[in-house]
Amino acid sequence: MSNTWKIYMLAIVSFLVGTSEFIIAGILDKVASDSGVSVAAAGQLITVFSLAYAFGTPFLMAVTARVERRKLLLYSLAVFVIGNGIAVAIPGFDFLIGSRIILALSTGVFVVTALTVAAKLAPPEKQGSAIATLVMGFSTSLIIGVPLGRVVASVYNWKMIFGGIGVLGLLAILIIAYVIPRTDGEAPVPLRKQLALLKEPRIAVALSITFFWISGYAIAYTYISPFLLTVTGMSEQGVSAGLFAFGIASLIGSKFGGFSTDKWGVPRTLISGMTLHTVALILLSLAAHSPAIVFPLLMLWSFAAWSSGPTQQYHLISLAPEASGIMLSLNSSVLQLAMAAGAGIGGIIVEKASLSSISWIGAAGVAVAAGTAVASLGLSRSHSRRKALQQSLLKAEAQKLA
Repeated sequence: MSNTWKIYMLAIVSFLVGTSEFIIAGILDKVASDSGVSVAAAGQLITVFSLAYAFGTPFLMAVTARVERRKLLLYSLAVFVIGNGIAVAIPGFDFLIGSRIILALSTGVFVVTALTVAAKLAPPEKQGSAIATLVMGFSTSLIIGVPLGRVVASVYNWKMIFGGIGVLGLLAILIIAYVIPRTDGEAPVPLRKQLALLKEPRIAVALSITFFWISGYAIAYTYISPFLLTVTGMSEQGVSAGLFAFGIASLIGSKFGGFSTDKWGVPRTLISGMTLHTVALILLSLAAHSPAIVFPLLMLWSFAAWSSGPTQQYHLISLAPEASGIMLSLNSSVLQLAMAAGAGIGGIIVEKASLSSISWIGAAGVAVAAGTAVASLGLSRSHSRRKALQQSLLKAEAQKLA
């Protein structure tokens, strides 16, 4: 029971970290207006964050491998507070970019470390649910953090959001210090060894699921506020309500994904979730101009998208259980590269085509992810059969020698 409580504490802090990451999409138009840049240019704040996260996290995790895990959580949160402080105190778009880089690096270290700590705190048969609980923390940032940030930005100033997050970051440091037990670090894993896992086809294909799934999601999500305001014609209050509904559905989806993974397994949960994700984005494209229909479709999209999170992470850990930390780190990096690609592609679509096109292109990306999931799970089954055959042959040979 005590460990379950500690996992939920990590999820609460993950909510805070997730809010700092996701909030930009909720206030993109306001940041653009205040900074004197276009919406597409402001969208690249997400690209910068994601690239820094993707390339910086594996390096930092390798460098800090021997650091005791609780201490590493505290260090990353301290840097996180500094990053939020820069966004508040120093004006200018260039400094905002710098703030996003600092936040990305601290977030990356915190997320990967928190996932490994949560997995160690949970019993083996509940690891899928433990990972889902951490994902739930991020989902909750969509439920409460992003729509609340939208309201704060409308009434006051978007910089107040980062000021509040920074203050709560100091409180999070105290929570981690008193609640999370000491957990030994691991032997440092050279980057060369981390990347060596990518040479194994089933792992490379499995990670490509994350890339196509998240890039498809990010193409649409990055520009969701301008989409709802301009294409759907929602009011400011309608957008806040839409983001709130989106968040509630993401929480339900992530919890369902963890439950479904434990109960029905990875293949059924992953493929059905991504298929539903694709369908939801297509329906969103078709009904884009009707606020009454778009509202429930936002919830369907979010539910489907976030149901795949814990399932995919559990799937990756199962492919290389002896290197779970490396797999989670690689997946986080691929996820952020996909966010960067999605935000970048979305920006091009918004500038060169139209806002209404983002959901169509996003659906295509997720459809590729669903097909890749089918291929990945086929490779995993083939590998398992070969391994079982090898073991039976070795056993037979040993019996002959005996």
